[in-house]
Amino acid sequence: MSKKVLAVDDSQTMREMVAFALRQAGYDVLLAEDGQKALGVLGSSPVDCVITDLNMPQMDGIGLIQALRAHPTHRGTPILMLTTESDDQKKQAGKAAGATGWLVKPFNPEKLLDVVRRVSG
Repeated sequence: MSKKVLAVDDSQTMREMVAFALRQAGYDVLLAEDGQKALGVLGSSPVDCVITDLNMPQMDGIGLIQALRAHPTHRGTPILMLTTESDDQKKQAGKAAGATGWLVKPFNPEKLLDVVRRVSG
């Protein structure tokens, strides 16, 4: 059974790039365009990893992480931030919210897969 990853980004191109890289490696990929829609996609269904952008409409990545950490089903789910932001204060805010890791765009597909493999077990 393949591992399931939710990729959240307001850029359709970025969602497709992340999904392509993960699907080529055998992952089942769910997609959402912002944090609010991600919560709707997930519901109470567990995933093995969430990859989220930081800056998105409706609900940003920090808000999504906080919502997932407060949800019993998703409290322990690895969450990676994939964003253009490399500012230390933003990274600290992500870490304080409960992010597992931080990757900066543009991403290297092999590095993304390596990190997803490590955090999702």
